[in-house]
Amino acid sequence: MEFGTIEREMYVEASPEIVFDVVSSPDHIRKWWPDDARYDPTPGSVGEIVFGERDAGGTVVPFTVVDARPPRMFSFRWTHPAGEAAAEGNSLLVTFDLTPSGSGTLLRMTETGFREMGWELAVLEQQYQDHVSGWDHFLPRLVAYAPTLPVRA
Repeated sequence: MEFGTIEREMYVEASPEIVFDVVSSPDHIRKWWPDDARYDPTPGSVGEIVFGERDAGGTVVPFTVVDARPPRMFSFRWTHPAGEAAAEGNSLLVTFDLTPSGSGTLLRMTETGFREMGWELAVLEQQYQDHVSGWDHFLPRLVAYAPTLPVRA
């Protein structure tokens, strides 16, 4: 197995504008992915996402917005060491590409950078499989959540 890239493609019954908000806004991301998210959804913004309770042993993950092109694309780097700037080799890159399709949006999520992290094979495989399981759990929640939002006039 390569353990290099995770790709998922799914149809979301919501406009690209709504789906862009759902994948980029901390207020919306909290509804389908982490328990907390604190960052500004603009390129270069540095923040964090939190799984679980921050003060009760939750996992705090550094998060840096790489690019934001509403309503077509949003990307970020995450998992880099706290206090370090996110870069290739110390973080994973997630990109959401959005394409209008019928009355909704074709969402393509790509996560790359696993091999570049320099992990030994066992750690690489475990991290890769953890992320595969994570995206397989969380992305269906995004698909269910986005259509519940009001259409913009």
